[in-house]
Amino acid sequence: MAIVRTMTKADIEAVYDLECRSFSVPWSLDSLKKEIENKLAYYVVVEEDGAVAGYGGLWGVLGEGEVINIAVAIDYRGKGYGQLIMESLLDYSKEQGFERITLEVRYSNEVAKKLYIKNGFHQIAVRKNYYQKPTEDAIIMAYEVSK
Repeated sequence: MAIVRTMTKADIEAVYDLECRSFSVPWSLDSLKKEIENKLAYYVVVEEDGAVAGYGGLWGVLGEGEVINIAVAIDYRGKGYGQLIMESLLDYSKEQGFERITLEVRYSNEVAKKLYIKNGFHQIAVRKNYYQKPTEDAIIMAYEVSK
């Protein structure tokens, strides 16, 4: 059975491994270690049988949230863990009183776009050539948080 919980320092190595397997330009281990101390950030992991199956996080600044990353390990995909992560981030945003949440997603990432749309996000803009390896546009999406 999977649980969603706040990410801790003990999770950093597993999250870094997941980061490297999920993104063509992953965050560094040092960046993740610093990020866990970031007072503006909120990170969760999905844990199954003691293993980190996925993680996600957002930053909150001036009443708005920005989803930073969501990743689910290949072996755990298709189990709804991305949805569990998204629900946790949305619940946190409501608790914090955020008015809006934004995120960027690769133009070609259909799975992520479907997750975001399912959760009430909509496209508001495009950032040309935002992503590297390969170079690709980012779709900027937003969610208006209901009180």
